[in-house]
Amino acid sequence: MSQNKPYFFQSFAIVVLAIAAMVMFKAYLPEKIFTETANTKNVVVDSTMLEAVEEAKHAPVGKDTLTNTKITFEETNGIKFPAETYEDYKGFQHLIAFYEKLLKLETAKQGNVRIAYFGDSMTDGDMIVKDLRASLQARFGGEGVGFVNITSESAPSRNTLTHQFSSNWKTQSYLNVKHPLKPFGINGHVFFVKKDTVDPVWVKYKASRLSHLSELNNPTLFYGRSGNAKASAQVIIGTDTLIKKLNPSGILNTLSIANGGLKTFKTNFVAADSIPFYGFNFDDGKGVHVDNFSNRGNSGLPIGSFDTKLMQAFNEKLGYDLIVLHYGTNVLNYGSLNYSWYEKRMARVVEHLRECFPGVAILIISTADKSTKYGLEMKTDSAVVPLTQAQKRYAVNTQSGYVNLYTLMGGDGSMVKWVEELPALANKDYTHFNFRGSKKISDLIYNQLNEGYVKYKKLRGVKPLPSDVIAPQPTPATEEPVDSFKTAVPKTTTPAFKPATPAAGKPVLKPAAPSTGKTPQFPAKQGAATKPATTVPVRPAVVPVNPPVNTIKKEDSITTPKDTTSAN
Repeated sequence: MSQNKPYFFQSFAIVVLAIAAMVMFKAYLPEKIFTETANTKNVVVDSTMLEAVEEAKHAPVGKDTLTNTKITFEETNGIKFPAETYEDYKGFQHLIAFYEKLLKLETAKQGNVRIAYFGDSMTDGDMIVKDLRASLQARFGGEGVGFVNITSESAPSRNTLTHQFSSNWKTQSYLNVKHPLKPFGINGHVFFVKKDTVDPVWVKYKASRLSHLSELNNPTLFYGRSGNAKASAQVIIGTDTLIKKLNPSGILNTLSIANGGLKTFKTNFVAADSIPFYGFNFDDGKGVHVDNFSNRGNSGLPIGSFDTKLMQAFNEKLGYDLIVLHYGTNVLNYGSLNYSWYEKRMARVVEHLRECFPGVAILIISTADKSTKYGLEMKTDSAVVPLTQAQKRYAVNTQSGYVNLYTLMGGDGSMVKWVEELPALANKDYTHFNFRGSKKISDLIYNQLNEGYVKYKKLRGVKPLPSDVIAPQPTPATEEPVDSFKTAVPKTTTPAFKPATPAAGKPVLKPAAPSTGKTPQFPAKQGAATKPATTVPVRPAVVPVNPPVNTIKKEDSITTPKDTTSAN
């Protein structure tokens, strides 16, 4: 025993010295233990943003002229929303054109509404977007998943349809190509068949069993201009094979695969060299349709490279009423905490979108909370709040609606809570949501959109409907949603998430029963989602309710110019 004493004291001395060294050198260690520049196969930042960051290093810091101001609006089509403080800005006034189309659809059962939802890895695999689409279609009607790419890196993780394709496609993306062979499509990609291939070039789609998505409605191919006069599409539907000639004469061309709905089909492209292909659209032409244009690593800046005439052609055929810009994940921690460079460039992107899609309403969704390790503790990243402020400023300056996702989540430290929640709502990267969290985020966005819609109808003098206080609960999925940042094959089960319970003293939108495709008329009883043979217990999640905080110190005000957009 006495022989072990020297070793014990030596070990004890080493531990004491290590602790003393840690205390001594702690001040010289980086505050963030982990860097933000890890190179993984799933994280690729667009080249446009990297160039912008480099240029911003020598740019002067922009002056903040909006904080502590009151924002007033000018009348649009006879409607004027009350003034808002900058701190609580939502910009419902600038969504009036969108709300007018919804009202026409809801009351007169006329027309349709289409939303283009642009995003990054947060919406990869149709996460968030699929739940927003489901809620809107449950309330206003509409069948179909919308526009889908020819190929997609997130196809294995998407459960709103099965998407397969051959490996001999050539893809160009606006994330890393400045001068494409042909203009990028509305999805930011352009696809070509490879010239030297011997194997067939094909794509195959299969409908899911989800509510409103159980068929591939009116499948239509979108493709661009080429001098190729010999190309054709070989369409295989069950045991039938149809040969359809391609006519790439216009800037944007369409080919109808079938009238009505299909469960599945495959298309082989024959002698289709040099023709730019964009994707297939699936919708029934009625109700609401939401297209998910997500790209991993996208900052939103590449949208500025859209060809104006081609986008106008897309708009003529599809007819967009609202464009959602949901970015920020890939912008955090690039450059300093001064995001005035991003604010200015995204303002130009919004103006460009208005040239491409005249009369469209635009909604900016801020970055969500993100946690980073400071010392030994996970905390809200120091870049989150400055970025949300930059996003709010360009929303105000471009007359766009604004959703502060960071505050809706719960503000400071909320991502840590979402990760540690049981069951968890976010992944261990403290950045991305899982399918439960994505559903909750979708409900938060839907509820704010509906808040503005209810206020718009009141200003318009329209009698409230029971559906105004209901956040429709889509029919439970028969296939398990998978996380957006993972590539897993969907399995058969039901997501165990239930929209938030009401907060005391305030009306909060409640879920309705599974939709039958008609506008809900009465609130349905709430209950846990079920699946055959088993029942999944549901833990209610509380939606953060942020009471308006008036922090104005002076009576400055800013009036936004008159909004001339109107419903078509």
